Amino acid sequence: MLNGDDTILRLGLALAIGLLVGVERGWREREEAEGERAAGLRTFALIGLSGGVWGLLSKFLGPIPLGLAFVALAGALTLFRWRETEREGTYGATTLVASFLTFALGAYAAVGDMMVAAAAGVATAALLAAKEWLHAWLKVMTWPELRSALTLLAMTFVVLPILPDRGFGPYEALNPWRLWLMTIVIAGVSFIGYVAVKAAGARYGALIAGVAGGLVSSTATTVDLARRARSAPDGSSMLLTGALAASAVMFVRVGIIVALFGPALLDRLAAPLAAAAVVTIAAALALGARLSPADDVAATVYQNPFELKAVAGFALLLAVVIFLSKALTTRLGGEGGIALAAIAGIADVDAITLSMTEIAGSPTGPVFATVAILVAVGTNSLSKSALALVIGGRRFGLRYLLVSLAALAAGGLIALAEPWP
Repeated sequence: MLNGDDTILRLGLALAIGLLVGVERGWREREEAEGERAAGLRTFALIGLSGGVWGLLSKFLGPIPLGLAFVALAGALTLFRWRETEREGTYGATTLVASFLTFALGAYAAVGDMMVAAAAGVATAALLAAKEWLHAWLKVMTWPELRSALTLLAMTFVVLPILPDRGFGPYEALNPWRLWLMTIVIAGVSFIGYVAVKAAGARYGALIAGVAGGLVSSTATTVDLARRARSAPDGSSMLLTGALAASAVMFVRVGIIVALFGPALLDRLAAPLAAAAVVTIAAALALGARLSPADDVAATVYQNPFELKAVAGFALLLAVVIFLSKALTTRLGGEGGIALAAIAGIADVDAITLSMTEIAGSPTGPVFATVAILVAVGTNSLSKSALALVIGGRRFGLRYLLVSLAALAAGGLIALAEPWP
């Protein structure tokens, strides 16, 4: 027998899923006259709730009535949707599929894992809301780019399960399973930024272009925007906004990497990284953020992160950095890892961050790993400042440097304020 409170909670979740999907569908068809839509906000809410009710009844009546209820609902909705598309002269089936899924999720919310049902409901609404972005993505993607992404993902799902999950080589530094997983995760994040630059950068200007570019490479973005600032001094403030946005994304990106691969370090790193990111993005907004179209900002060209050459190159770099981290920390202690971070951070902060999550398991590892990551972030910020100054000129470079120093100071002060063993 079901508990009364649990029953109400599950029915409430089924209703909430229907409302969530219904809000998105209703907003898209808000211009339609009353009675001219096959399904709107109220209809989807009722579909979700009815799925929940039939899901609960299936515990007493068995699965057949639930299946028959779904068939009846599907038939009615298909008929109404067919009449609607015939009148409009369209062939869209998204609303119909969304209604079927809403009923199914409502039923699952009543009999299954509520967290899974809620997550699936949010994912459904997000996919529906991302229609324009997904279509824009398909328009700007070339077949070689899509093919390389599909090939690499297929290789990952086939190869990753059979890779050994243990250390090999000197110091047992290289774990093939984790090495490949780390490489694919970083490539995936970079690919999201790569697609975002192509799909959205030209429409929304410097700030969005910088954010998207920072997902691919904050250093490459800074170099490119600095070069443009030197050739077009009148637009340097707008270009500086993009470069600072890319730098802010770098802080967030490091936090995400730590959360995924070294969550034990996040307690000490989250606040300093967040402070640095907030200072940087606030400066970007204050120095003239623009969301208007800016073709000269968005034309930055990046290498496809899913190209086999790029993935193999990062995997090799990561393997070398992990090996050096293990070797130096074994022979010289944590200070060796910090010294490596100071050097490696000049060019790339991802590899050293990932390598530090590998050594965080020892008794003193978390402290040294945290310091090493902060040092790498600081070194990377200063190296980009130097590039901005040399390539972008005095006005562009000095402002970038001052903001970087302010961000590092904010992060450093918060890091120092935390208790250290």
